[in-house]
Amino acid sequence: MRIHRLEIEAFGPFAEPQVIDFDQLGAQGLFLLNGATGAGKTSILDAVCFALYGSVPGARQDGKRLRSDHAAPAAEPRVVCEFSARGRRFEVSRSPAWERPSKRGRNGTTTQQAKTLLREWVSGEWQEKTSRNDEAGAELADVLGMDREQFTRVVMLPQGDFAAFLRSKAADRLDLLQKLFGTQRFEAVERQVARQAAEASGAVEDNAAELKMLLDRAAAEQEHLGGEHAPFDPAAGEPEAWLASVEAAVTAEEDRCRTAARAAETHAAGLSAKLQEDQDKARRHARLAAAMQRRVLFELAAPQALEDRERLDAHRRAAVLKGQLDAVDAAALKVRSAVARKDHAASQLTESGHAGPEAKAALETVKAAVAVLEASLPDEQRLEAIARRMADLHKERAASEAAVESAAATLVQLRAEGDALDAEITSLEPLAARQPDLDREAGAAAAAVDVVARHAVAAREADQATSRCSRARTIWQDLRQAWLDLREERLANAAGELAAALVDGEPCGVCGSSEHPHPARAARTALSLAQEEAEAREAFEASEKEFDQLSTEQAAAGQALAALAAQGGDADPLVAKERLEEARLAASQALAAVKKLEGLRVSKDKLTARVTLLQEEHDASLSSEAQASSALRLLAEQHQELETELAGLRQEHPSLRHRLDILLRQSEVLQAYVAADDDARLALQMEADAHSALERALPDAGFTSADAARKQLLPASDVVGLETAVADFDTEGARLEELFAAEELVLAAKEAALGELPVPEPELAAAGEEVSRATRTATSLAVAAGVARKAVTALARIRKDYTDLNAAGKEPRERARILSGLAETLRGAGDNKYKMSLNTYVLAARLEQVALAASERLVAMSDGRYTLQHTDARAARGAKSGLGLEVVDEWTGHRRDTSTLSGGESFMASLSLALGLADVVQHEAGGVDIETLFVDEGFGSLDEQALEQVMDALEGLRNGGRVVGLVSHVAEMKQRIGSQLHVVKGRNGSTVRMAEAVPL
Repeated sequence: MRIHRLEIEAFGPFAEPQVIDFDQLGAQGLFLLNGATGAGKTSILDAVCFALYGSVPGARQDGKRLRSDHAAPAAEPRVVCEFSARGRRFEVSRSPAWERPSKRGRNGTTTQQAKTLLREWVSGEWQEKTSRNDEAGAELADVLGMDREQFTRVVMLPQGDFAAFLRSKAADRLDLLQKLFGTQRFEAVERQVARQAAEASGAVEDNAAELKMLLDRAAAEQEHLGGEHAPFDPAAGEPEAWLASVEAAVTAEEDRCRTAARAAETHAAGLSAKLQEDQDKARRHARLAAAMQRRVLFELAAPQALEDRERLDAHRRAAVLKGQLDAVDAAALKVRSAVARKDHAASQLTESGHAGPEAKAALETVKAAVAVLEASLPDEQRLEAIARRMADLHKERAASEAAVESAAATLVQLRAEGDALDAEITSLEPLAARQPDLDREAGAAAAAVDVVARHAVAAREADQATSRCSRARTIWQDLRQAWLDLREERLANAAGELAAALVDGEPCGVCGSSEHPHPARAARTALSLAQEEAEAREAFEASEKEFDQLSTEQAAAGQALAALAAQGGDADPLVAKERLEEARLAASQALAAVKKLEGLRVSKDKLTARVTLLQEEHDASLSSEAQASSALRLLAEQHQELETELAGLRQEHPSLRHRLDILLRQSEVLQAYVAADDDARLALQMEADAHSALERALPDAGFTSADAARKQLLPASDVVGLETAVADFDTEGARLEELFAAEELVLAAKEAALGELPVPEPELAAAGEEVSRATRTATSLAVAAGVARKAVTALARIRKDYTDLNAAGKEPRERARILSGLAETLRGAGDNKYKMSLNTYVLAARLEQVALAASERLVAMSDGRYTLQHTDARAARGAKSGLGLEVVDEWTGHRRDTSTLSGGESFMASLSLALGLADVVQHEAGGVDIETLFVDEGFGSLDEQALEQVMDALEGLRNGGRVVGLVSHVAEMKQRIGSQLHVVKGRNGSTVRMAEAVPL
């Protein structure tokens, strides 16, 4: 990763926009970043970190005061960093959240949210990647391959931190190494194994709890049966043996309960059989008494039953004649109805002009005429349809003729419009074809006007810069001459200063003579001259700086003016504007022609479509007219033929339907009279037949007349009541005979005759209570036996479950033992003699790599004397080990603690450690190529030789195109490093300035 350019505005101490070109600054591979304390050297590093990660390192992030207090209230804090990584070039712009003045309020502020813009240089231009903070962060993290912590430790090497890291205890190095190498996953492994060990131990405890629960259940089963067996005591023996003894005791109890239950059940069965016999005898005698009472009631109801039977018999004989009686009544009713209908039909027939005797002949004649007319009705309907169709065809032919004339006239008009459109399109096409070229000419003319305007501004700025530079040169020369004059005067006054110090008889400090014949006189005091000279020199140096800056501005203004002149900026502005107006007018006319041509072509297409459609409609109308004329001729011939055929059938009636309706009404009147006459004759015949059948049936039924038979007929409800009463009487007699013939009543009658009476009710009740007591006793004993049986079954199941569960718990107990030991080892306890956790073990391996990488540079810095070495020696008093560092003195071969190094040696060791750690972390970050490094303060503790060796080592970092920036106040380094970036502190904020130092 290489940084190319950094822009800072309203950020940290920088109020005004500052631009740092790292490509120019690091052209020699090594540059120095210096400035007064508090000027903002570290803020430049903060700006780089903020641009890449959206935050600054360390404690400065907590303050969240990123915006410059020197900036104008409306100035937006902004950092832009251009860098390249993994063969790609990016530009990231970030602005932190800040309080800007409200546009609506007078004194209020509004929070402006943080903004980010990420762009990539692709195919010669910047292409925007994203403007979302989270998406830009993810993209940059992927490109850089490091998080913020790794970046600030690898790219910006903080010497103070690594000096403390070098001298710290092994346990104190854990936090930094863990952040850099991201070994949290190994701590996660430790926690996972510990969690698995806890889960395995929990499973073992659950298994033990389940085993104990089974033992408790076995004890509860025994106690439930009334046993006195105590719960299981682990000191008494194995649980399996205890379960077997409990099961044997419960089995014996079950056998005892089952024997007692059988005896009680037999006794209760005997008592129950005797009670059942006595109860059966009592029921037999009770039923005999009830049967005797029913027979007495039956004999009392016999006279009423005989009377009901006789009434029912007379009704049934009369009911035999009911059909003949109903037939006579119905025949008389039909005769009256038929005679009335015949009289009504005769009156209607007289009104229609017909006589009764000739009704049948007239009916046949009318039916024949109706048949002929009904057969001819379809022909009349067809004649009407032909007439309607002819009327429709006349209308269609007239409409087609009108459509043909209208379409022909419209076609002539549309074709004329099409010719006019073709002429207008042809006239516009040449101008429209030039529209792209005219647009380009207008754009070129506008660019030329802009260049001319910019050239005029640049010319004024160049003149102003030249004027300012000329004035500054004059002031610089005057101040330089004044300073040289004062220095010459001070040198000339030196003799007088020496003479003033001469003492008679003492040797001169210059010539050694003890005689001073002509001592010079000093015009002014040396102190005042020296002070004036210093003030003049300071004024001269300030003017020199201002002159250098103005010279740079003059050169830049001249270059800008020359570039604009090369682009044609020195042309006449009026001519350029006239050309622009002409080009824009021509372009607008061409654009109007293009738009109008598009509209004309669309209109032409629509007109062509209308002509085509209208021609099709004209042809269709001609065809419709011809078809209508042909159809009319054919239908006229058919209409004439049908009209001739139907004229004779109408007989002066308007239509066949009208004549047919009249004939149908005559047919209905004739048909009604003929039918009524036939019905009257049939009704009279049926009445005579009914009277004759009734007279023949009366003697057989035992009646002399029809009235006598009608008197014996009863209502249906009375018949049902008599039949029910007679049936109930007969049924009761049959049931009594069956009841007294039953074996149970016969036995009861014999017992009563012999004097064997049933047991009294109180004695039966007492016997029932005795049977209940015996039954409850037997049930209780049976339940006890069942409970004992269930207890035996439950204990057998408990013992089997205990055996299976105990066997199943062997593997979890072994797994818990193994996981517990592994967890203890991973967290540095148990048999781990070095007290090293897994995380510490991994970091120890990384620290060993860091020590090897650091030693390569420390050997060069210390002239081959010192190397760093990782040690995993056990710490005192049982403390955790594994992250120890010691320095090896190759001159003596002794090892010693890093705290014994001197100040300069500690700086070299900590710098080597930081560089080695950067190399290892860079490798761990996926091989990211770090082409820009910053090394912080700490060089002041080195002597001249050590500084030389350290500089040689740092210059070695430039190999492969790497750029190294050093942050230092050491004066010698300012002379050694040519490329420098000065941070100048001022009351209105800091500024940066690049300079080339002249090596001594």
